[in-house]
Amino acid sequence: MVTRAHGDESLRFRERGEPMATLCRPAIAVPEHVITMQQTLELARETHHGHPQRDLVLRLIQNTGVQTRHLVQPVEETLKHPGFEVRNQVYEAEAKARVPEVVRQALAHAETEPADIDLIVYVSCTGFMMPSLTAWLINTMGFRPETRQLPIAQLGCAAGGAAINRAHDFCRAYPEANVLIVSCEFCSLCYQPTDIGVGSLLSNGLFGDAVSAAVVRGQGGTGMRLERNGSHLVPDTEDWISYAVRDTGFHFLLDKRVPGTMEMLAPVLQDLVDLHGWSVPDMDFFIVHAGGPRILDDLCHFLKLPPEMFRYSRATLTERGNIASSVVFDALARLFDDGGAAESAQGLIAGFGPGITAEVAVGSWARHDPPADVERDLVRLGLTPSVALSG
Repeated sequence: MVTRAHGDESLRFRERGEPMATLCRPAIAVPEHVITMQQTLELARETHHGHPQRDLVLRLIQNTGVQTRHLVQPVEETLKHPGFEVRNQVYEAEAKARVPEVVRQALAHAETEPADIDLIVYVSCTGFMMPSLTAWLINTMGFRPETRQLPIAQLGCAAGGAAINRAHDFCRAYPEANVLIVSCEFCSLCYQPTDIGVGSLLSNGLFGDAVSAAVVRGQGGTGMRLERNGSHLVPDTEDWISYAVRDTGFHFLLDKRVPGTMEMLAPVLQDLVDLHGWSVPDMDFFIVHAGGPRILDDLCHFLKLPPEMFRYSRATLTERGNIASSVVFDALARLFDDGGAAESAQGLIAGFGPGITAEVAVGSWARHDPPADVERDLVRLGLTPSVALSG
């Protein structure tokens, strides 16, 4: 990619010595059970053969472009509903089985260890645990007892962006800190066989399961150097995306107006970029939550960008479906897989979800090795810096 000069506001950030944390390479894992679009369409035809709007639902599912999704259970088990208690037990067991390896990979990508982490942000909207999985991770994976915990449970798909922004805020307050973000989304555990509205049936062909993790380093690291973040709530849209919590668990509610939200949110992205002294047409990469294909199509239209600017988000949608808060990490991992970006390339990350809420961050690409922490290494050897120097 072409490296471009920073805007005046971005330069002022640097001249003032503003802390700029780096979002390092994410780690992603998807379950082994796969369902294809063809299988989804066949199930919809069989299960809802008498539904008056079945043909409309089938067309909507085809239009998502989601070719494959990964499920935490076989399809046969996913379609059963053993009750909310059993489903939540599955959520906890699967989270504990699948999250640790993803965490280890994310720490390795960032060249950090559990003892280096000062805050764990855990995001998930598809199951419930109290204490949060953060407590279990601290107790079982070698994190310090002093590690701060921040579970985010009610921002839905926007939570991936929110986690990045809260990690950025923390590193601005504590410039030498490191933050681990973990996203665990088992959307298939929210399947409700009695929900037969068009929005519910569409979501049955859209959502997938995934686990992801990434480290935000206060100093050092290769990845996206976070420079500014922002949040925006579209007024009076609280009931457009929501959960109804009933005896049978979480029932996903999706208003038909949701696909058109980018007309309201594209200006929010534009404003944050402008505030930072950059220009949307000159930016090098965009990592956004792809709730559906229209989200990406409308961003191209309203921001006047070519479709290839959203190729990583579209690939996530096509191959894994809407994996909720993990979308932004999966799409960012694809940018890394593609060789990353040029030094100082300008980019944007955005998550969209209930509220309607947008969580947005802008920053530039940083390519360098983490600085050697000599004092920490000496302490691990049982030496203090003064002893080492006098020796």
